[in-house]
Amino acid sequence: MQSVFLYLRAINFRMMKVYKFGGASVSTIERIKQTADILRAHKEEKILVVISAMGKTTNALEKVAEAFFDKRNPEALQLFEAIKEQHIAVARQLLSQTLRGQYDEAYNRLFSFFTEIEWLLHDKPVQSYDYYYDQIVCIGELLSTAIMSAYFEETGIANTWIDVRDILRTDDIFRAANIDWKFSQQQVDTIIKPLFLTNNIVVTQGFIAATDENESTTLGREGSDYTAAVFANMLDTKSLTVWKDVPGIMSADPAKDSNATVFDTLTYQEMTEISHNGAKVIHPKTIKPLQDKDIPMFVKCFLDYKLPGTVISNGH
Repeated sequence: MQSVFLYLRAINFRMMKVYKFGGASVSTIERIKQTADILRAHKEEKILVVISAMGKTTNALEKVAEAFFDKRNPEALQLFEAIKEQHIAVARQLLSQTLRGQYDEAYNRLFSFFTEIEWLLHDKPVQSYDYYYDQIVCIGELLSTAIMSAYFEETGIANTWIDVRDILRTDDIFRAANIDWKFSQQQVDTIIKPLFLTNNIVVTQGFIAATDENESTTLGREGSDYTAAVFANMLDTKSLTVWKDVPGIMSADPAKDSNATVFDTLTYQEMTEISHNGAKVIHPKTIKPLQDKDIPMFVKCFLDYKLPGTVISNGH
């Protein structure tokens, strides 16, 4: 243990990075492969990768939660079956079934999560809707990262998968949980940091966390950006890069204004104001954990990762 501690001290975590990939970047087979290309180009660096649920999975899981809470259990199970089939199909397309290792590991992990939800959906609701929302909706990020981690591994990107619910502790305000920073920091120091002794890439989930009773919680919609910022803060990283399907932070909605341009740079304050004024590119809560540690955030396009994007910093 002493030697591990000394080696960890030798790792310059200030040179590592956090990458966050949203649902759009893992919504199709082609985009998943583009995500892998980005990591492959940087696999010699130490990167914590935070990934959202695939595409519209969160919306689909919300419908499952609503049906369950309304005691329409057969409908809830049917809706969840469609989500299961979608993820199994993606795993089959991405992972080689002749090289059984990664496919089997991903398949087993997926089915353990499927079972977790199906047990719940056969029950009757006795707690609040927000409680059940979090227990059901949290599965989206777990499913996507199980598949992505296996695909990365199979395509030569060695990585370690971890359940973020073992790291980020929150209170029990379901759907809007608050992070216990002290406990979560201890988990980052004792669990996350040593993982980088084995692999340069660690894959985990955004948006979700857990209480001290191991009940799943969520951090609010679009909370994956916030998760990534929290990890950047706790690891004191060099930067956070949020990968989007846009070339950066735009001066206006390009769908409505053909003259919209990309901001090369923004200050933390400017980005906060843009977020509070209704721009949906970056979650408003994301900025403070970065500003507290003076960690720059890059907003870049996963469709063309060579584009410069927008950098958000203190302006110096």
